[in-house]
Amino acid sequence: MTTLASGTTASGPKDGLTRDALTVLQPGFTGTTAPDWLLRRLGEGLASVGVFGRNVASPEQLAALTAQLRAERDDVLVAIDEEAGDVTRLEVHTGSSFPGNHALGAVDDVELTREVALELGRRLAACGVNFDWAPAADVNSNPANPVIGVRSFGADPDLVARHTAAYVTGLQTAGVAACTKHFPGHGDTAVDSHLALPRVDVTADVLRARELAPFRAAIAAGSRAMMSAHILVPALDPARPATLSRTILTDLIRGELGYDGLIVTDGIEMQAISATYGIEHGSVLAIAAGADAICVGGGLSDEETVRRLRDALVAAVHSGELPEERLAEAADRVRSLARWTATTSAPDPNPQFTDIGLVAARRALDVTRVDSCTPLTAAPFVAAFTSESNIAVGTETPWGVTAELSRRLPGTETACFTGDHAGEEALAAAGDRRIVAVLRDEHRHPWMTTALDVLLKSRPDTVVVEMGVPQAPPRGALHIATHGAARVCGTAAAEVIAPR
Repeated sequence: MTTLASGTTASGPKDGLTRDALTVLQPGFTGTTAPDWLLRRLGEGLASVGVFGRNVASPEQLAALTAQLRAERDDVLVAIDEEAGDVTRLEVHTGSSFPGNHALGAVDDVELTREVALELGRRLAACGVNFDWAPAADVNSNPANPVIGVRSFGADPDLVARHTAAYVTGLQTAGVAACTKHFPGHGDTAVDSHLALPRVDVTADVLRARELAPFRAAIAAGSRAMMSAHILVPALDPARPATLSRTILTDLIRGELGYDGLIVTDGIEMQAISATYGIEHGSVLAIAAGADAICVGGGLSDEETVRRLRDALVAAVHSGELPEERLAEAADRVRSLARWTATTSAPDPNPQFTDIGLVAARRALDVTRVDSCTPLTAAPFVAAFTSESNIAVGTETPWGVTAELSRRLPGTETACFTGDHAGEEALAAAGDRRIVAVLRDEHRHPWMTTALDVLLKSRPDTVVVEMGVPQAPPRGALHIATHGAARVCGTAAAEVIAPR
């Protein structure tokens, strides 16, 4: 077994430079057990492993997986992209037991946010996960944002700041390191950085007053890690995206904001970086700029990727492109965080979980009724108006109200509709059954507005459930804004639609 990252393994000395290059990587893998190559790399200096939805079948399986990793290295950082709400890996196949940031921001009770994050942290810790790439501290100032939306606490910087701090405190009270993202703020973008390089074209003064406020709050709350954004912010650095910018990752966050914790990149294989710089050169530039760890594995999750990145970092040191002391400093920060997680209180071996997530989801509902609205007593037809999910959310996780409505009203049926004729197609499929229309972000999709126009003209008793950012005016006999599409948000909405 490898204990804290010394320069020696059970098999003998290992080149310190190569160990440091492995230490700064946070790779993913495929499968629900750890492959041999990953275990071998842990013995050679790898200090972090990323867990994604493809690696999770159940809490019990995840706990066995993390135990397998710790049998090789007892202080390994096991990271997960678990924001709760729409972005869940822990409950990828069922939907989250916790509402996401936007719902918590809608309630605006910082103690509730802390309690939700604490309970999420306890569940992660029970599975052996000790590092969460969350919370998202982005101020959702652009309603057309295609990738943040309900992942943000809201559009008000002060609200986002106080809830970011509460979330960090809750997670870390459970012994799970928080990784506040996406620095310096991904909220005012209209492009998904998974697909291209977004720009934030505002002045430095606006950035400091708006985007940076939640990150200052996270630093004050002791966030153990920060994640950089693959965004171009010309007011700060007109040449390089934040992940590759020394001006942003060293001068701003270290110098101006005084942050001394771990900085990890967003997924280095995302197109905003890989399409222009390549993952090898992008990783070298990121570490040189001030990042301490390279997240990779959401898309690329094989041993060859780890070898390529390790070798690129070593070669960059030999060529003089990357100072050896900068790589050593980055590796030391990873090891320091590993020591923190290894020395926090052990998770309760028999935890008793609470239903604080459902409590929060109920409180987050915004319900608008007309006088003629009557509760559903017979099985309805659920028309789900669906758009393409962004990559962070993924397509594996179910969403909507059908599951809970089916329990309450057996015989409930559903179908998905999209495009210019979605309304007519939904009417035809529903027949004479009461219609429940479920959608996300009507304000970003004109065809959804058209579909609702068609439904409500023919069927004014239609129930409308908006599970995205509720920017469009409420319509329908009953309109419910859930502020997110987590499983508990659907359950809370169904309780209003068909009360018992």
